[in-house]
Amino acid sequence: MTDQEAYDELSLYTLQKGDPEFIHQYIVDAYAAQHPLDNLKPIRVYFALAGLYLHLEKRFSGRQVQLAHIEMAKKRRSWPVYTAPDDLGKITVFD
Repeated sequence: MTDQEAYDELSLYTLQKGDPEFIHQYIVDAYAAQHPLDNLKPIRVYFALAGLYLHLEKRFSGRQVQLAHIEMAKKRRSWPVYTAPDDLGKITVFD
């Protein structure tokens, strides 16, 4: 199974839960942060990192993170090119 296939399977699981916390947002952001080169749009990585920060440090629910992303998107701007670190960590979608 590839990373993408594992992500798709996990996405299906989290979307089917229909929970008010909206845990699906966490996996979207974590996957985007771990795959910064899969999509050349830097906004994706910045939104992912902001979402993970809001959840882990500020205890935002997935729904609150989603709403924060919506507010961030309202402020159009040009995002700098993101340079990923050499080591993106050992935890993957499989974990």
